[in-house]
Amino acid sequence: MALYSHRRDSSGTVQGVVVARSIRSSALENRTQRLKLAPRWKPYTVRVAPGVRLGYRRREVGGGWSVIAADGKGGNWLKAFAHADDYETANGETVLDFWQAQDRARVLARGGGNNPDSASDTKPVTVSEALDHYEADLRTRGGDVANVARVRTHLLRGLRQKPVALLTARELRRWRDMLKHKVSAGSINRIANGLRAALNLAANTDERIASSRAWEIGLQAIPDAVVSRNVILPAEAIRCIVAEAYVIGPEFGLLVETAATTGARVGQLARLEVHDVQRNRADPRLMMPSSRKGRGHKSVTRRPVPIPESLAMRLRHAGKQKSGDSLLLVKPSGAPWKKSDHSRLFRRAVQRARLDPAKVTIYALRHSNIVRQLLAGVPTRVVCTNHDTSVGMIEKTYSKHIGDHSDALARPTLLDLSAAPTDNVVPLAKAKN
Repeated sequence: MALYSHRRDSSGTVQGVVVARSIRSSALENRTQRLKLAPRWKPYTVRVAPGVRLGYRRREVGGGWSVIAADGKGGNWLKAFAHADDYETANGETVLDFWQAQDRARVLARGGGNNPDSASDTKPVTVSEALDHYEADLRTRGGDVANVARVRTHLLRGLRQKPVALLTARELRRWRDMLKHKVSAGSINRIANGLRAALNLAANTDERIASSRAWEIGLQAIPDAVVSRNVILPAEAIRCIVAEAYVIGPEFGLLVETAATTGARVGQLARLEVHDVQRNRADPRLMMPSSRKGRGHKSVTRRPVPIPESLAMRLRHAGKQKSGDSLLLVKPSGAPWKKSDHSRLFRRAVQRARLDPAKVTIYALRHSNIVRQLLAGVPTRVVCTNHDTSVGMIEKTYSKHIGDHSDALARPTLLDLSAAPTDNVVPLAKAKN
């Protein structure tokens, strides 16, 4: 039977409020009786609400409280949430007595409702639901939802349906290691990063997920997984690719030429607007949108990137009879370029340029542009700004080319002693006795 208490509302009227009934248990409600129980892994339990049991796991030194709740599908889930006050005084947070523990168990199982008989609208979030929430969050922040798609492609059904609070490091590590038979080590890290981000978001919004240790350990990055395979093209090869792209189509040609000239990612180029072309100045430039790569909230900003007058004229012509906020680079149909729309066309352009399409992708234009600026002596910080990346990433990815550049700069300053003329050698004076 439920108990009632009374309170006054804002109008002064006394109203009854249903509160959870305190359940008695002679074996668990005081520490003296609990410490008489035999230590075991299986918890001792007592029913505290329909479909909800409070568990006490007896250990050699002290015990702990957990909640066991029915999942509505014939199963249940268990979550440990606090230490018992066997040897410590209850503090209402990490150490609870029996009465506090049963209240906390109801909250965790029912989502905080005062009435234990009420239905729960906040069941423990599953991994699949965590991915849904993460995808919605990415859309809100303008992030790349492909981070979620690649996780869903490889996630096992058993993991998808499991509550986040019940994940273990062992099963996540087993799943991560299984991926090595399907994808590269670098891809495994990208997939794991996407899942880890989704689970962290779930933990931040659900107090029942008390620890992120399972995925911090189980989804640890594989070391030395990124093997740089950057293809750096000479200027003549880039000119040939751009020319062949224009043969395929003027819209595609303009996309490829802009990529080769600026080193921007296709995702950035696809979001260029007509008013981003600043041609009416002595030094034409593009106001390039930032990418959606990186962690946390990243608002889309625009930074000036220099372009030659010839490209500025073509871009200006492409934006004629369009409003300033219209997309600048579009497909022949007028639709925006999507993430992989260019792949098949670029492969054809590379083949027509007599290059290997298995090695040369559109990213080769970005890599080539970055290295060209580094070797020309452009400060690394400026190269980073122009290409929307970090100094650390530049040094990590292009260290070989930075080393070549440093060698070229230092070589003229070398002191070559073997080249000293012999007639300039002055003998040392003999010491006087």
